[in-house]
Amino acid sequence: MRQLGRIITFTKKLTPYYILIVVASVFVTAANIVVPFIIGRATDTAVDAVSGATPVNAAITTALWLAAAFLAIDIFSTVASSIGGYFGDVMSQKMRAILSVRYYEKLLTLPQSYFDGELTGTITSRLNRSIMEVTNFAKSFANSFFTTLLTVVAVLIVSAIYSPWLAILLAIIFPVYLWLTALTSRRWQRLEGQKNEQIDLAGGRFTEVVGQIRVVKSFVQELRELKIFTRRYARTVDVTRDQSTHWHWMDFARRAFMSLVFFGIYAIIFVNTARGTFSVGDMVLLIQLIALARQPIQSMSFIVDTAQHAIAGSKDYFDVMALIPHRRPALADSMSQESLPEDLMDLIDDGEATRTSEASPTSGARPSELVDGEGNAVVVENSDIAVAFDHVTFGYDDDPDVLSDISFEIRRGERVAFVGESGGGKTTLTALLLGLYPVRGGTVRVFGQDVSDISVAALRDSVGVVFQDASLFSGTIRENISYARPNASEAEIVDAATRANAAKFISSFHSGYETLIGERGLKLSGGQKQRISVARAILKDAQILVLDEATSALDTRAERQVQAGLESLMEDRTSLIIAHRLSTIATVDRIITLKDGRIDEVGTPAELAESGGIYASLLALQNEGTKKARKSLKRYEIEH
Repeated sequence: MRQLGRIITFTKKLTPYYILIVVASVFVTAANIVVPFIIGRATDTAVDAVSGATPVNAAITTALWLAAAFLAIDIFSTVASSIGGYFGDVMSQKMRAILSVRYYEKLLTLPQSYFDGELTGTITSRLNRSIMEVTNFAKSFANSFFTTLLTVVAVLIVSAIYSPWLAILLAIIFPVYLWLTALTSRRWQRLEGQKNEQIDLAGGRFTEVVGQIRVVKSFVQELRELKIFTRRYARTVDVTRDQSTHWHWMDFARRAFMSLVFFGIYAIIFVNTARGTFSVGDMVLLIQLIALARQPIQSMSFIVDTAQHAIAGSKDYFDVMALIPHRRPALADSMSQESLPEDLMDLIDDGEATRTSEASPTSGARPSELVDGEGNAVVVENSDIAVAFDHVTFGYDDDPDVLSDISFEIRRGERVAFVGESGGGKTTLTALLLGLYPVRGGTVRVFGQDVSDISVAALRDSVGVVFQDASLFSGTIRENISYARPNASEAEIVDAATRANAAKFISSFHSGYETLIGERGLKLSGGQKQRISVARAILKDAQILVLDEATSALDTRAERQVQAGLESLMEDRTSLIIAHRLSTIATVDRIITLKDGRIDEVGTPAELAESGGIYASLLALQNEGTKKARKSLKRYEIEH
């Protein structure tokens, strides 16, 4: 039940809805309790008329007034129930919105390491399943629980007036029923957790396979994936068998106990009526009241069932919400700048999750506009060093170090390339620069400031990245170019596309910048996607630029087109370039080579070409390949 209390606390902004639902429940309960009294009175009136104790005409008049009262009460109950149901529906949907938005907000603030260890589909499945189970319970709880509880209390009071024994027997049912339910719940929730784990894993694999469907089909692995998916759900069936057997045996025990208690209640009513202690109308009244109490008790199984689903589901939800981000951007602050409606801001502002008051600078902020974790401006105008790694050591989770004792400095406007074999730690450097992971040792500085002392939003706003994978979103070309600056003008967007060598192919589309590109930009070629990515970075206008193998996945023609855009992008910027194709870094100021997570050499391209180190070896291999390609081409031309 503690989990349910957390849900209520977490959604305390819905308190007005809770109050309105309770008020509506009071009215519905009052109407339901009055009905048995009307029926009992009508029964006694009819009995008196038949026995001659009351004139027939007077009895008919009384019966008609009682029927009218019944009609009025019924209409009143219907109206109150509809109002309560309306607020219950809105409340449950608002709860779904609150829990969903806060879950999404939490995910956006979690460190990169969390996503490294979770399947995308598992994260999505947890959102859908957990929140659906919680809101389903909230809806059923709101629409029936308060009415049920108030009805039982009213029945206990009225029964005690007629016979204390009736009240005692009714009062016994609930604590015993809840005790038996608690015995059921402990094992049931453990099994539900096992089932949820399999469902989440199946959902995670499902999403992964759909996203990689071309790979699955090309390797003819459809049957294998189907078997993996089927096994997950087969395990949920096995768990459900055990779970259901336990549940229904315990439910039988509860219902058997309840039947014995109601046997005693009805025996008291019938015996007292036969003795004349109760009139026939009293008997009908009490039977009606007991029926009102019996129905809620029987329906409690459903409420308990949905509550257990909610408890099991909310555990997964709150496990995620309890995770502490390494560093957290002030999402609410940045959203407030967009003038969101107040009711949407309410969904973001939560009282349980801790929040840091980090300022969120506008896009394109210059280094002098960096702010610290308290929102205070950090003056860095005098720093000539744009990026510095000072004896940095890093490893993922509990794995061995990926980087060891890395130290280098990059001056403003300097172009520095990082070269090394795959797995040497080149991309990890950019992740540390962006603050995606905390370092194990040493310091990373941007414009003289330790990145751990700078607002995450300000830090990342000062760095532009072009990834190997263009990483576009479904939507229009315009939306993707202006992703970092949604309010950018038309002229700024077109200028960025022109400088990225993308304007020509964009204009060839019928819808131009409004062209929908599909999921991950699947309607565009690799070169087109990468040029959109370059335009996006140009429009961001960050002072530090990271090119993470930005052309390695492209053919020669596409590479040249993208490279032209990159040259425009690197003008007057501090650039960190990671590249496998050494031709793309021939004009950089310096090259830093990495070997086994350590810096091996530092120098100009000309210096390292003669050093005999990693760069010289890779350059020789590449040149050898180029010579072979030229010979092959010449041979082909002679033969044809």
